[in-house]
Amino acid sequence: MVKAESVCKDFGALKVLKGITLEVPKGQVLVLVGPSGSGKSTFLRCINHLETVTAGRLYVDGELVGYQERGGKLHEMRPKDVAKQRREVGMVFQHFNLFPHRTALENIVEAPLHVKKVKKDEAIERGRDLLKQVGLADKADAYPAQLSGGQQQRVAIARALAMNPKLMLFDEPTSALDPELVGEVLSVMKKLAEEGMTMVVVTHEMGFAREVANELVFMDGGVVVERGAPRDVLSNPSHERTKAFLSKVL
Repeated sequence: MVKAESVCKDFGALKVLKGITLEVPKGQVLVLVGPSGSGKSTFLRCINHLETVTAGRLYVDGELVGYQERGGKLHEMRPKDVAKQRREVGMVFQHFNLFPHRTALENIVEAPLHVKKVKKDEAIERGRDLLKQVGLADKADAYPAQLSGGQQQRVAIARALAMNPKLMLFDEPTSALDPELVGEVLSVMKKLAEEGMTMVVVTHEMGFAREVANELVFMDGGVVVERGAPRDVLSNPSHERTKAFLSKVL
């Protein structure tokens, strides 16, 4: 579902990604961990072309992301075509980014109505179904300010799912939440994984990584330092840098 080949990203003189090569098979969960500034979120943003790559290639479901190849050269796609590609990928951010002036249900149906031109009745029915799936059936008419952080994040997940994405990206979805609200968001993500959704998750929740991920990748300084089965990497890391990081977070 995701294939990254030697992906590099520079911001001016700052090299944030230095040749990331990874694959995420369909229906699998990849968890990215590492210290702040290691390039995890930047890599995530490159997957749906919120950031352009400086070098290398990224594919989602076999399609080159953000570029077309002509005569061995890459040409950036028109914004309209990039937006079309992006519809296939759901993204959940650290801060929920809900429209404050729209109810939970209105937030969820907005994109299907205006981007996918889904009929209003259908969009509303699907929106209510998604709210039920994330445990918020009774909050359809609540505004974001009336919801807890955990509830807002669950609405954000439902909103991403409303576009029927083939891939879900999560950028530290629980780091802005109070500790007691973290579990309710992780349980929604766990359920998604059980249903076969392909997911790439940047998180510091090592318990979630151990339980749900198929592969754990430890990044530092813009490179993949270590990767493997989560239980193996967490209980018996082979790289000194991984050991040092895990000793602080576990």
